[in-house]
Amino acid sequence: MPADRGHRATHYRWRKEYGGLKTDQARRMKDLEKENLRLRRAISDLTLDKLILQEAARGNF
Repeated sequence: MPADRGHRATHYRWRKEYGGLKTDQARRMKDLEKENLRLRRAISDLTLDKLILQEAARGNF
């Protein structure tokens, strides 16, 4: 296996995803994806908290 094979795979994967974007646009997109993931996790945590509180309020604990 050539030493640069992993680098090539990463490069081609990056080009496939961000190829048409300028550097600053790609960076912004990556930042937005991270923020989106963070917000999705927060929503998931809050939804779980809400369900737990609803169960406790009904006396099902």
